Amino acid sequence: MKKTTISLLASALVLISLNSMAQVTKWAVDKGHSNVKFTVTHMTVSEVEGSFKIFDGTMEHTKADFTDAKVNFSVDVNSVFTDNERRDNHLKSDDFFNAATYPTMKFVSTGIKPLGGNKYQLAGNLTIRDITKPVVFDVTYGGTVNTGRGKKSGFKAKTTINRFDYNLKWDRAVEAGGLVVAKDVEILINVELDEVKAQ
Repeated sequence: MKKTTISLLASALVLISLNSMAQVTKWAVDKGHSNVKFTVTHMTVSEVEGSFKIFDGTMEHTKADFTDAKVNFSVDVNSVFTDNERRDNHLKSDDFFNAATYPTMKFVSTGIKPLGGNKYQLAGNLTIRDITKPVVFDVTYGGTVNTGRGKKSGFKAKTTINRFDYNLKWDRAVEAGGLVVAKDVEILINVELDEVKAQ
């Protein structure tokens, strides 16, 4: 009887483990319907916008409300685009990203906090160049739809960083005071995710 009981318990544990594994939902970024943008003040009086054309990311979770979600996101720094080739090349230089040495910008989540409704705060570590610092994104969940080719979910994430924290060091001043390129940079990420079907 004891052997039978132990065998049944072992089988139950295996089934629970397999069931738990099956409940993990995985998502991948639909790059054709997503974007990574940034905005920074120029000459203290206007704003310049830019984007990164090459990026990738994943999310996985077991809870329907995403409260245990794990997010990984990467950006190819060499894909920076501001519609000005000279400025793009300057951003790739050692004055800013040093894209030749540090070609990838990364974000790895450490936790997500629901704020009610469709609002969240996503905490994680952002790596630019060789510097990693914690950041918090304000996230808006756009919803999930079931299409003929699978499920899709949408999110908008926004944060502001101090570029000097990441050694994006160019700091020329204007005559009237202030910087040609402000220290604060707003980052906006719009992502559409495709559910990754189990193999």
